[in-house]
Amino acid sequence: MSRQRKRDAVLRLLRGEDLETVSRALGVTAATLSGWRDAFLAAGEASLATRPTAGEELESERLKARLGEMLLERELLEAKVAALEGGSPLARRRSRP
Repeated sequence: MSRQRKRDAVLRLLRGEDLETVSRALGVTAATLSGWRDAFLAAGEASLATRPTAGEELESERLKARLGEMLLERELLEAKVAALEGGSPLARRRSRP
């Protein structure tokens, strides 16, 4: 059954239609229909969360830091490529005595 039809069935239940009546009309078991309703309500409740979990926040910060590193590396590589294509020598580091 399509997601839209499942949603419509759940909405019928939430509007007060009888579980047995809706399940018979759709040709699905009451247990299946109850499962759809429970999943629908759980997903709705989860979407109302205003704060990310600690794990999500840590992962987000880690990914932001990694993205910053990669952007910096990219800029450095682009500068080196531009210097090579321009024919100018790359700056070399001098060793300290």
